[in-house]
Amino acid sequence: MQPRQLGNSSLMVSPIGVGFWGIVGGDYWGAQAESDTLNAVSAALDAGINLFDTAEGYGDGYSEAMLGRALRGRRDEAVIASKVSAKNLAPADIRAACERSLKRLETDVIDLYQAHWPSRAVAFADSMSTLLDLQREGKIRVIGVSNFGEQDMPDMLQCGRYDANQLPYSLLWRAIEFDIQPQCVAENISILPYSPLNQALLTGRYRNADEMPYSRTRTRHFRPDRRDSRHYTPGYEAETFAAVEAIRQICADIGREMVHVALAWLLRKPAVDCVLAGARNPQQVESNVIAGNLTLSAETMQRLDDATADLKTKLGPDPDMWGTGADSRYR
Repeated sequence: MQPRQLGNSSLMVSPIGVGFWGIVGGDYWGAQAESDTLNAVSAALDAGINLFDTAEGYGDGYSEAMLGRALRGRRDEAVIASKVSAKNLAPADIRAACERSLKRLETDVIDLYQAHWPSRAVAFADSMSTLLDLQREGKIRVIGVSNFGEQDMPDMLQCGRYDANQLPYSLLWRAIEFDIQPQCVAENISILPYSPLNQALLTGRYRNADEMPYSRTRTRHFRPDRRDSRHYTPGYEAETFAAVEAIRQICADIGREMVHVALAWLLRKPAVDCVLAGARNPQQVESNVIAGNLTLSAETMQRLDDATADLKTKLGPDPDMWGTGADSRYR
C-alpha cells in the first residue's frame, strides 16, 4: 500500500486505517478480548497500516487507553488520530481534553486531533484558536474535523487550516458526494470515511433487514419503527437490499469479496486518502490489507456507482445516517 499525503500537511498515511471504536465491545459491538486488540494493532503495523483513529468518547477513554497500550515500543511507526467531543470545544475544555488524551495514549503528541462534531454553543473561532495554540506548542501535529457539513466546513476553514474531515461514506451512503466532497477536493482536505461497510451491510452477511441485529438497523436505510431508531423518514429497506444484491452480483462477476470491493471503491473516490476500517483481530487486518491493494477497473467502478445511484438519490444529501431535517446534526 502506497502512503498518501493528508491534506496539505506533512503526514503520510496508509490508505487503510484502523477505526478504534469497535474495540470497546459492549452491546453495540459485542465482546472484545484485549489480546485480540493488541494483536490486531501489531498485525496492522507489520502490514504497513499506520493510522489508528480513536476518540475520547469511545468507551469514555477506554479506546484511547487501549491504543496507547498497544503502541508501546512502536509509537514511532504509528499516526495517532483522536477526537475531542463537541461538549469540550470551549478553549479551556479543549486543553483539558487534549491533556487527558495524551496521558491515555501514552504519547507527547497527537498526530491528528479532530473536533468530533461541531459545537452549536462555542464559536468556531474560539475552538480553532485553541487548536492552533496546541499545534504551535507541539501537543498536536495536524488539525482535523469530523462530521462537518457543507456550511460548517467553510465556516471553520475561515478560522484556521484543517487538513481532514472524517465522514460517513460507503457504497450505500453517498450523501457527501452532493455538497461536501466537492469542497474537500477544492480545498485539498482529505476525507477519512468511517462506517465504510455501512454497519455490516456490505459484508454480504445479511440479505434482509430482519436478519440484522437491532443495533445495526437504526440508520435511515431502515423503517422508523425499528428498535432505537430516532428518525422519522420512511426508510428504504427494499432499495437498500436491492443495492446489496446488485453489489453482490458485481463482486461475483469479478471474483472478489464484497468487503474488499467496498473498501477499494472508496479508495478510488476523490479526496479519499485513508479509509477507516474496523480491525478487531489480525484476520480482519489481513482482509483490510487485501482491499488496500485492490485496484478496481473503471468499468467496475461505474457498475458500482450505477448499482447504488437510486439509493443515493432517495437518501439525499444529508450525511446524518440517523436523523434528517430538524433531527440532523449536520449543517
